[in-house]
Amino acid sequence: MTAQTATVQNTRLGIWLMIATSIVFAAQDGISRHLATNYSVMMVVMIRFWVFALFVVALAAVSTGGLRAAAKSHYPWVQLARGVILVAEICVMVVGFVKLGLIEAHAVFTCYPLLIAALSGPILGEKVGWRRWTAILVGFAGVLIILQPGFAVFSPWALVPLLAALLFALYGLMTRFVARKDSAPVSFFWTGVVGAIAMTPFGLATWTWMTPADWGWMATLCCTAVLGHWLLIRAYAVAEASAIQPFAYLQLVFASTIGLFVFGEVLRINVVVGASIVVAAGVFTLWRQRVREKAAGRAGQSTGQDLRSAAPDPDSVKSVR
Repeated sequence: MTAQTATVQNTRLGIWLMIATSIVFAAQDGISRHLATNYSVMMVVMIRFWVFALFVVALAAVSTGGLRAAAKSHYPWVQLARGVILVAEICVMVVGFVKLGLIEAHAVFTCYPLLIAALSGPILGEKVGWRRWTAILVGFAGVLIILQPGFAVFSPWALVPLLAALLFALYGLMTRFVARKDSAPVSFFWTGVVGAIAMTPFGLATWTWMTPADWGWMATLCCTAVLGHWLLIRAYAVAEASAIQPFAYLQLVFASTIGLFVFGEVLRINVVVGASIVVAAGVFTLWRQRVREKAAGRAGQSTGQDLRSAAPDPDSVKSVR
């Protein structure tokens, strides 16, 4: 088998793993919507993060260096802020699922890569060219089509997933910042542990006992969180992130399908049109980022420089919901 054939096969496997990840996370969103309709959002997220924290601790314990290596960060305060911002984003997004439904909440949330691209300049000092700025503006035109501000159908709750997208964009930028010195396993460890600690006081304060059936759904939710992250880790282990990231948008399709057939949500034409524009703009920004990274790699090779690129945090592609 040639190296090129192996690369193609690895990319195909990575794509299938990303598709499986999107299906699992879409199911997770549907279960979150069901549970948060009847129980405190903070309690549901807390229990999820308890199990997620056990998962990352167990993963770190069997990895090289153990827990000590996983907990050692060059940016502990930034890692702490990352974890807090992420759990806040998840809580906000689950509220969006309850108030708007899976279809519209996901349609608006898909703009988060555009927010990352727009904020990467002022926050990380990265250069954003006119092509990506054009894609960003076109993408936000799609968001406006979804939200329909000024029309009678507009709901202030529609701004909730937009806030979640902004929070996740900040989380993604902070992930890229800490990746300059912290490895992906370190960031992954801090994500789970900080999230569990941050949510515990709020979750316990709003604790109510679930019915036996809903405890079953809660257990399933926790299993989807662990399985989804395991699939995501495997996807990034076998294929380049830039090759498989666009397939993460399939979560919008799978979540919308659950919204339609399980929760009886309505798919409005403006949401279809707007979401299509946002996704197209987002895929374009990912493609431009890949072009820039390849150009930088060629420049580094021509000058004999050692270019280091950190592996992506498994949370930095949606979704950890």
